Amino acid sequence: MVTMFVRLLFRSLSFSKAGKVLIALTTALGACVATSMLAVMFDIGDKVSRELSTYGANIVVRPKSAAVLDQFYDMEGIEAGQPLSEAQVANIKTIFWAFNVVEFSPYLSVEVEANGEPITLVGTWFAKELSLPTGEMSVAGLIGLRAWWTIDGGWIADAEEDMALVGVSAAERLGLGLGDFVEVKGVDGSSARLQVAGIIHSGGEEDEQIIAPLALVQRLSDRQGEVDWIEVSALTTPDNDLARRAARNPGSLSVSDWETWYCTAYASAIAYQIEEVIDGAVAKPVRLVTETQGVILTKTQSLMVLVTALALLSSALCIANLVTASVLERSAEIGLLKAIGATNGAVVRLILSEMCVVGVLGGALGYGLGIAASQVIGHVVFGSWISIRASVAGLTAVLVVLVVLAGSLPAVSQLLRLRPADVLHGR
Repeated sequence: MVTMFVRLLFRSLSFSKAGKVLIALTTALGACVATSMLAVMFDIGDKVSRELSTYGANIVVRPKSAAVLDQFYDMEGIEAGQPLSEAQVANIKTIFWAFNVVEFSPYLSVEVEANGEPITLVGTWFAKELSLPTGEMSVAGLIGLRAWWTIDGGWIADAEEDMALVGVSAAERLGLGLGDFVEVKGVDGSSARLQVAGIIHSGGEEDEQIIAPLALVQRLSDRQGEVDWIEVSALTTPDNDLARRAARNPGSLSVSDWETWYCTAYASAIAYQIEEVIDGAVAKPVRLVTETQGVILTKTQSLMVLVTALALLSSALCIANLVTASVLERSAEIGLLKAIGATNGAVVRLILSEMCVVGVLGGALGYGLGIAASQVIGHVVFGSWISIRASVAGLTAVLVVLVVLAGSLPAVSQLLRLRPADVLHGR
């Protein structure tokens, strides 16, 4: 019986080859769109996070006393209380989610006089090479954290303690241009003569500041080895209910929830781990950045799901028309099968099996094209490869089968209404 069914199936596949090629191509088109969208959707989280990380930090680390002032008195408070240790800043790259920490940089702020005018002098790393406790090397600093800044001139190195970057507003106020020198004096009478290596156009408070190597500012303020705050840019997972509960009070979580939260790259989990490796620190996610990431990711994924659904719906409608036309063309053959004893169920299984074989061939072609399309999307939009997960192949196969079966339903309905006597008598 099985042998007979297989023979009938292969014989059926040999008829109306042009129609079956069209069905396969229609299925391939739907599978191509579904595969490319699913592949990008599953890999887009890190891509979006990495893109947003180029626009600044999403975690800020401050001393505990400064965080208390900020919370209760709506003040920055970064100069109050015990400062952070510069020597511990590199510990950020030793936490559980160290590989998700893209960039970070410490800051020390001091009020000085520049050419007789009061101004804020900020010390930071620019591209400092770090020797980590793990034995690895890393580079951290403002250059990676503020890659989007427009600078007339260029960046400076951490060792160039006679150079500085000046914000565009500060440069206009002090009458400075590229290559000019500015005399800065600290409150204790210490001074330094700095050459303007670059003019910053940030659109933020940095336009009113002078930025110099951290070691220079520590010396001018007599605060060697100290920093006021640290900015961290990390790849994070959008917050859910667990992450929000943990952000309010990690101690309220059950053991299993705590382990899940700690081992997931939530912004609050990474901030918590930073607090573990820096003494006297409070790390807080920048909610505007982390929430924006979640909104963008959710909307982008929703758009991709919608595009996939519309593509598969179009494929199903086209398949429905093609299969129905094929059934009508072969109505005499199907009527004869029924007349010699084939049941409705047997005929339906034959047609559906035939469509599934054609659909699988088309789906395999579409899957290959979809993988290629996803890589094109990855390079054009994100400038990197898209990682293909094994689940993409399984989901694509399921969707292809469902689309083919859904597209065959009108033809099945037509088969069930077909009467052998009418077909064989040409009615």
